[in-house]
Amino acid sequence: MDTRQRKSSASFVAQKRRGPNTLRDKPNGSQNAQRSYERYLALAQAQILAGDTVGAENYYQHAEHFFRSMSSHPGST
Repeated sequence: MDTRQRKSSASFVAQKRRGPNTLRDKPNGSQNAQRSYERYLALAQAQILAGDTVGAENYYQHAEHFFRSMSSHPGST
């Protein structure tokens, strides 16, 4: 429990150092899902071209997760 407290306080200090002007805008979750979906599809295709069907299936499963995430929030894109 003590480790968690140190970790969270360390991240708080790191955020404080950046200052308020360096805070990033929070991107739209649906856009991130679509970008990740496309990225994992591309990685799967690259694995297929390399002859690694197991690796491709892994990436396809990741892509499916993001596809479902996009499908559960229609109208967000």
